Amino acid sequence: MTNQYTHRVSIVTPVYQGEKTLGALIAEIQPLTEVFTTPNGHHAVVTEVVLSHDRGPDGSAEVIRRLSATHSWVRAVWLSRNFGQHAATLAGIASSGGDWVVTLDEDGQHDPSFIGSMLDTALQAQADLVYAEPINRPPHGLVRNTASKTSKKLLESFLGGGKATQFNSYRLILGEIARSVAAYAGTGVYLDVALSWVASRTVTSPVLLRDEGDRTSGYSYRRLFAHFWKMVLTSGTRGLRFVTGVGALFFAGGLIFALYLIIVRFFSVSVPAGWTSQMVVTAVGLGAILMALGIIAEYLGVAVSSALGRPTYLIVRDPHSGPLGHAVSTVKARDDDAIA
Repeated sequence: MTNQYTHRVSIVTPVYQGEKTLGALIAEIQPLTEVFTTPNGHHAVVTEVVLSHDRGPDGSAEVIRRLSATHSWVRAVWLSRNFGQHAATLAGIASSGGDWVVTLDEDGQHDPSFIGSMLDTALQAQADLVYAEPINRPPHGLVRNTASKTSKKLLESFLGGGKATQFNSYRLILGEIARSVAAYAGTGVYLDVALSWVASRTVTSPVLLRDEGDRTSGYSYRRLFAHFWKMVLTSGTRGLRFVTGVGALFFAGGLIFALYLIIVRFFSVSVPAGWTSQMVVTAVGLGAILMALGIIAEYLGVAVSSALGRPTYLIVRDPHSGPLGHAVSTVKARDDDAIA
């Protein structure tokens, strides 16, 4: 056996209602805490599981205490109150130390056995961010699935939300990228949008989603809409530019309409007195107001981006000196093993 690089993986799980599911999840992860071989022949090991407690309504705290006392590789992060899934995930990422960070949910929907194939995808594509791509329909119901798909497509196509259709809470992130995002992301920033600011290459890896079991989802439609709105507000200023563009169209249309009304006024006596000037002022004025609002919104967008913590740049080490520099092809790994 050759002295092959072993990729150290930190798993981060935000915990809100994990009393019934955490035990089974940790039991599934336990075999991965010994060095294992991915489908493409890379070596990896889960060095820690960070359980970020988000102060849910059940007995998750006691389960976390028991698991962290039983397993040396399970660590707890205690939040002072309920901050939400993304904040809890960021807190867990900030407390991690692996070459790679995997984020997965507490409800058992995400199968840890796909971590190896996601790592292979990252190394093969030289990507620092890999999203799970479900090969089956997410178990949430037709309405929720359709709304999620539509909103992500809208965000990606019109509002500059990066590759929003790929967004998924099951992610594999290069460790230094993940921890940098956790350090600079401001209050209210959407995690996947923040990752899109600095990730150089983002790809997907096929996974099979499992059923959530008998656990009730913590997301009502109101919370899901708030979730989507946060994505919109943190995705950039493209939406603001749309307002500016509409204002410019109204302004240009107002000028053309004003010219038309003036011509009609000179060649017709049936136009009521004052109507032409009123319509000209309304059309041109509305366009000017919308353009002004768009420009002001752009300035606000710059300020908001700064407040959200969007960095001007991010310095990382040479990718070839980090985990991405240790990609081993399947054929080479098998040949080396045969020689050994």
